[in-house]
Amino acid sequence: MGGLAEAEQVKPPTMSRIVDGLVRQRLAERATETADRRSLRIAATPRGKKLLLAGRNRRVRALAKRLENLSESDLIVLQKAAQLLGQI
Repeated sequence: MGGLAEAEQVKPPTMSRIVDGLVRQRLAERATETADRRSLRIAATPRGKKLLLAGRNRRVRALAKRLENLSESDLIVLQKAAQLLGQI
C-alpha cells in the first residue's frame, strides 16, 4: 500500500481509504500474497477495468480533438517535446 501511495503522491492512510472505496464499489479487489502474508495485491475487477478504459478513451479523444486544430509545425514541436519528456 505504501508503494501505491507513493506512486499516486498521497499518504498511505489516504490510499487505504481510496482502495477501501474501490473495493466497496467492486472496482478493485485485495488479495494477500501467498509468499508474504504482509503484502497485498490490489487489482482492478473487470468492472473497474472497464471504467478505467472508458475514462482513458474519453481523455484520449478529448486530447485528439484539441490537437486537430494545431498546425503541422506545432505538432512537430509537440512531438519533439514528447520525445524529450520520454527521456527523463
